[in-house]
Amino acid sequence: MDPIISARSVWKSFGNRVALKDIDLLVEKGQFIVIFGPNGAGKTTLLKALATVITPTRGSLTMNGIDTKKDPAAARQIIGVVSHETYLYDELTARENLRFFGKMYGIGKVALEERIEELLTQVNLLKRGNDRVGSFSRGMKQRLSIARALVHKPSILLMDEPYTGLDPQAAETFENVLKNLNTNMVTKIMVSHDIERALQLCDRVIIMDSGKIVHDSLRTEIADVEDFKIIYRSLVCGDRELKEVSDFQ
Repeated sequence: MDPIISARSVWKSFGNRVALKDIDLLVEKGQFIVIFGPNGAGKTTLLKALATVITPTRGSLTMNGIDTKKDPAAARQIIGVVSHETYLYDELTARENLRFFGKMYGIGKVALEERIEELLTQVNLLKRGNDRVGSFSRGMKQRLSIARALVHKPSILLMDEPYTGLDPQAAETFENVLKNLNTNMVTKIMVSHDIERALQLCDRVIIMDSGKIVHDSLRTEIADVEDFKIIYRSLVCGDRELKEVSDFQ
């Protein structure tokens, strides 16, 4: 099977700082990958490269056969992104926000209105659809940002710490949305520090450190959360990681 994502010898530098070092990553269609690692490991940089927000310094990166350097616009048509920033407009209503982003992707009027109602229902915001986003709580905005990322039915969903700002109910809603996505059609990559939740969702686990992938295995190869913590601590070490490692104790 041809991979939907292919990264070959990807490097990314910011001046003298090397953020990604010789990244090789093949992702099959429908896989759900979670990336763990300490702060500064390169997780978000890798996600930004996959999202075509930044361009690798060298190496090749293709998304569903699209060379992201040659045609980033085409790659963005198949990518949805959920991050710390919601990328929503506070002065617009929930429906208006989704309508704005849907039009950007060229979705037809009738299909878009149906999609908006479907998504608002999925993220439990149907009753607040006509309210200004500026009146929403952080958790509600994050739930709407998930709907925004899915409005064009992307085949690749990239998530950078999507649990940020979510209360337990919103986190459960988010997980239900992920579980209801067509598993065979949507490829998901998530950066997270929430081991328990992430391991329950994913089928492949990656650990990054110092810009490199230091661990890559199927979820079935990890016995449980404690087993993963042992693996993580054995690979991530050094004074700068002590705080992050303590989060796994």
